[in-house]
Amino acid sequence: MRVRAGYIGAVREISLQDTRTGERLPLRPREGNKVGIYACGPTVYDRIHVGNARPFVVFSLLKRFLRHEGYDVTHVANITDVNDKIYAAAAASEPPLPSVELAATMAAHYRADTDALGLGRPDHEPLASETIGDQIELIEALIERGAAYAAQGDVYFRVRADPGYGSLSHRDVDQMDDGDGGEETARKEDPLDFALWKAHKPGEDSAWDAPWGRGRPGWHIECSAMAEAALGLNFEIHGGGNDLAFPHHENEAAQTRAGRGQELAQIWMHNGMLQFGGEKMAKSIGNVAPLHAVIDSAGRDALILLFCSAHYRGPLSFTDETVAQAQAGVRRIRELSRSLVQAESPAQLGPLKERFFSALADDYNTPDALAVVWEWVREANKADAPVGGADLAEMLEVLGLENLLAGGEDSAPDDVVALAQARVTARENKDFQESDRLRDEIDARGFVVRDSPDGFELVPK
Repeated sequence: MRVRAGYIGAVREISLQDTRTGERLPLRPREGNKVGIYACGPTVYDRIHVGNARPFVVFSLLKRFLRHEGYDVTHVANITDVNDKIYAAAAASEPPLPSVELAATMAAHYRADTDALGLGRPDHEPLASETIGDQIELIEALIERGAAYAAQGDVYFRVRADPGYGSLSHRDVDQMDDGDGGEETARKEDPLDFALWKAHKPGEDSAWDAPWGRGRPGWHIECSAMAEAALGLNFEIHGGGNDLAFPHHENEAAQTRAGRGQELAQIWMHNGMLQFGGEKMAKSIGNVAPLHAVIDSAGRDALILLFCSAHYRGPLSFTDETVAQAQAGVRRIRELSRSLVQAESPAQLGPLKERFFSALADDYNTPDALAVVWEWVREANKADAPVGGADLAEMLEVLGLENLLAGGEDSAPDDVVALAQARVTARENKDFQESDRLRDEIDARGFVVRDSPDGFELVPK
């Protein structure tokens, strides 16, 4: 038995789907019970949308689960603050901004917006701009090993020098299209080669000195260097959205393999995309919902519950209907929690907790785990008297939903709930002046009341 973060329990066999092998691999720490997770973070040229939040939530909650199981987890999520998109967005601002200023502003927004999710911060959040030395050192190692070459101030990776290239994304090198063209392709030995370092160009207002000329790193080398600096080589889990599997993660894996002679990570774990109106949510399409606006309108708990309702590897439909369903689920659990006491569950509910954690141990299956929660809620509602809520509390905390319990930091006190119930009565009696007065009183107590066809929800301001 191990004790971790207040929980006591045997460590289960945990398996996760590995994108490279296409198989579920057992989690095998390099050292004792230590697990490293590196999850690619945002490129900070604009405020993040709710789709960008999915990997943040997935890997923050995975960290919670692994810690519950007794693992000592180090979670790293980088911030890309040196990138073509940042230069372009800064130049297009009215008035134009220094790229460093834009990146710093958007990085601050990103931290504030994800703080509102209430899941804590990653253990390390390295900035690309602060790890340039590590990136230059890795590029030098690649050049020395013959896996990279300098050309007119740029440095390129020799794709065909890596026999394993394409193994992560399951692509045939001979069938690849570089999708590039222009002057950059003319400098390459092979059109498939990709940039490790880019020479300084007119209009780019930040650059660094390197042995092959002044410029700045390419996107892929940034993450390879930051991940290695924080977690070493062959660490346990590398994560990110499935849109990053190629070329970003393919290139990361190739660079480290060629420069270090070892794999960067054991398991490559990819989450699916949020879909809005049947399409992937993306700034390039324009169908984005800013994270901060979604939290303000839908509530933090409903958003976390919605994310947990779908398997991390699959797509997730983000619509008014799915958000409303999540809000209804939040209300259902909160209502039940008010009748519970923090004690052991009755015998008939005990096995449900084991099923819950077994579901998470099997490729982090949150929808199956959540189904157990709903079964627990149904059985608890059948009880003639209040039943123990200790097991429910343990399950909800691992899913980041501890605020749904009565007495949670975001739960409204009973007198505020009474005000909201009185407001419902006032509205039914068409006493709108009293309804408005009660709403203002609720607001003064620090809560926003949201109406719905089946009741109301109280959300902290």
